[in-house]
Amino acid sequence: MWRIKHQNDDAIWLWGMSIVCELWFALSWVLDQLPKLCPINRATDLSVLKEKFETPTPSNPTGKSDLPGIDIFVSTADPEKEPVLVTANTILSILAVDYPVDKLACYVSDDGGALLTFEAMAEAASFANFWVPFCRKHDIEPRNPDSYFNLKRDPFKNKVKADFVKDRRRIKREYDEFKVRVNGLPDSIRRRSDAYHAREEIQAMNLQREKIKAGGDEQFEPVKIPKATWMADSTHWPGTWIHSSQDHARGDHAGIIQVMLKPPSDMPMYGNIEKSPLDFSEVDTRLPMLVYMSREKRPGYDHNKKAGAMNALVRASAIMSNGPFILNLDCDHYVYNSKAFREGMCFMMDRGGDRLCYVQFPQRFEGIDPSDRYANHNTVFFDINMRALDGLQGPVYVGTGCLFRRIALYGFDPPRSKDHSPGFCGCCLPRGRKASASNANPEETMALRMGDFDGDSMNLATFPKKFGNSSFLIDSIPVAEFQGRPLADHPSVKNGRPPGALTIPREILDASIVAEAISVVSCWYEEKTEWGTRVGWIYGSVTEDVVTGYRMHNRGWKSVYCVTQRDAFRGTAPINLTDRLHQVLRWATGSVEIFFSRNNALFASSKMKVYAPLDFLFLSLTKVDSPKI
Repeated sequence: MWRIKHQNDDAIWLWGMSIVCELWFALSWVLDQLPKLCPINRATDLSVLKEKFETPTPSNPTGKSDLPGIDIFVSTADPEKEPVLVTANTILSILAVDYPVDKLACYVSDDGGALLTFEAMAEAASFANFWVPFCRKHDIEPRNPDSYFNLKRDPFKNKVKADFVKDRRRIKREYDEFKVRVNGLPDSIRRRSDAYHAREEIQAMNLQREKIKAGGDEQFEPVKIPKATWMADSTHWPGTWIHSSQDHARGDHAGIIQVMLKPPSDMPMYGNIEKSPLDFSEVDTRLPMLVYMSREKRPGYDHNKKAGAMNALVRASAIMSNGPFILNLDCDHYVYNSKAFREGMCFMMDRGGDRLCYVQFPQRFEGIDPSDRYANHNTVFFDINMRALDGLQGPVYVGTGCLFRRIALYGFDPPRSKDHSPGFCGCCLPRGRKASASNANPEETMALRMGDFDGDSMNLATFPKKFGNSSFLIDSIPVAEFQGRPLADHPSVKNGRPPGALTIPREILDASIVAEAISVVSCWYEEKTEWGTRVGWIYGSVTEDVVTGYRMHNRGWKSVYCVTQRDAFRGTAPINLTDRLHQVLRWATGSVEIFFSRNNALFASSKMKVYAPLDFLFLSLTKVDSPKI
C-alpha cells in the first residue's frame, strides 16, 4: 500500500514494474500458504495387513496370500547415460522385496532397444538366483547389492545365523564376478559382432568367387555387408545395432519382449539351487517374473518419449500379468525398504482405499555432498509441501516411486463419484450436476465413469475405441478393477471383493499371450484410440507426470503421501551444476506448458476439493522463476 500511495513520477516505469513484482510475489506467497493449512502425517501397521490378508480364515483356510498383484515398471533409454550396472542393481532390489513372489512382475522398458541392456538384464536374472534367497535367509537391508556391500555400518550387527559370515563372503565373491561380467559386456558384444561380421564377409567373398569361376566373369567387386550386432545365440539382434542400419536404429527397430524369469508357481519351493554353494534348504527360492521390453519404433511416428514407453508397458503388462496395481521407478531408483510395497498396500486396501488413484513415496537421494549445494534433497517440497497437500486431495505425482491403481490410469472415475463434495469455490458458486459435467470437463478431461457399474458405466462394447482392438487387453480391464478392490469384510466397505478371491494361481503364460503383448507395443496401436489423451500417461507436456496426476485428481480421485520410517526408495541426483540446471529448466518448461493449456488448474472440475486446484496453480506459477536460478 505504501508503494501505491507514493508514486514516483520521475521513474514511472520503474515504479510500475515494482508494483507488478510485489503483486506477483504476494500472489505466489498466498498460493504457497493456502495448501498448507492442514498437513497430515500418516503411519501404517503391517501386522494388521498380514493378519487381514495372510492369516488362515474360514474363507482362506490355507493362509495363502490374498494380497493383489503388483506390476513394477523400470524405464531406461540409453545405456551410455544410464549405466546398465545401476539398472541391474535396481532390478535385483525389486526381485528381492518382501511381498508374495507370485504376485509380483517386473518389467524393464528399454526405449533405446540396446543389446547391452538386454544382456545385462540376463546377467541380473542369473545372479538373482543367489542374491534373492540370500536376502530372504538373512533379512538383508538394503537389497541393492552395490549399496549393501558399500555400507559404512557393521554388516554383522543383529545377524544371528551361524553361517552368515560364510554366506556373505561367498555372495560378495559372486557379486564381484557379476560386476566384471556386466562391465565387460560392451567389449564382449563388440568382439562377438566383429567376429560374426568377418565370417559373413568371408562367406560372401567365397560365394562370389564361386560364381566368377562358374560364369567365367573376371570382374571382382568388393562385398558390402551391413555390420550387424549379434546376440550370443548367433542371430541378429532385432533392436538397435551399434552401427545403425535400416530397421536397426534408435528410432527404427522392431518390438521386443523377452521373458527373463518365468512366472513362479503359487506354492513355495524350498531347497538348494542347482550347483549352489550356499544352504537354502529353508528358504523359498522362487523369483518374481522378469520381462525385458522394447517397444517398436518407426520413422514418421510420434513415440511420445517416456510417456509413450510407460503406456506401452501398461498394455503389455495387462496382457501378461494384469496386476491391479502398478509401481513405476526410474532405473537409478532402487528399493531401499523391502517392505515398502506392503506399506503402500496398507492405504490401497484400507476402507475407502478404492478411491485412491496412487500412493506417492518421497524421493530420497544418495551421493549428495554434505552441504547439498544444489538443493537436490528438495527438503521443503518433499517434507513440507507434499505433507500439506496430503491434507487436501493428495500429493502430486512426481514421476517415480509411485504406486498406481491400474483402473485409475485407464481413465475411469472413482467409485461413488456421484457422492463427491462441492469442488473449488463450490460454496460460493454452486453449480448443478449437469452443468458441471458438460462445462467444467472438456473432452480431454472426461472420464469413462466406472462408478458403481450402473447403466452403461462398464460397457465393454465402447472399449475398442478407447483402448484399441486387443481383445486380451479389453478383457483384462474388469478383472483388474475387481482384483484391486479392498476386502468386503465390514458393512462400511462398499465396492469390495470377497475374502480369498485372490488365492487362486495365476494363468499360465504361453506363446500366444507374448505374441499379443508384442502387438500392443507396436508403433501403430495407439492410432485412433484415447491413449495419451484420456487413458494412461498423458502426452503433450515435458512434465507428463504432473499432468497425469492432475487428470486423476480432476476426475475425483484422491492420492496419499506415504513417508516410511525407513526410506522406501533411494536414487541418484545431479552431481554438477549443469545437470541440475537442465533438470530445473525442464520442470519450469513443463509448468509453463501446463499453465497455458487446458490442464490449468483455473479450469479444474467441480470434483476437486476446495484449495486443491490452488496447489497445481502454485506449481505452474512459481516455476516461471526457476530458469533464473
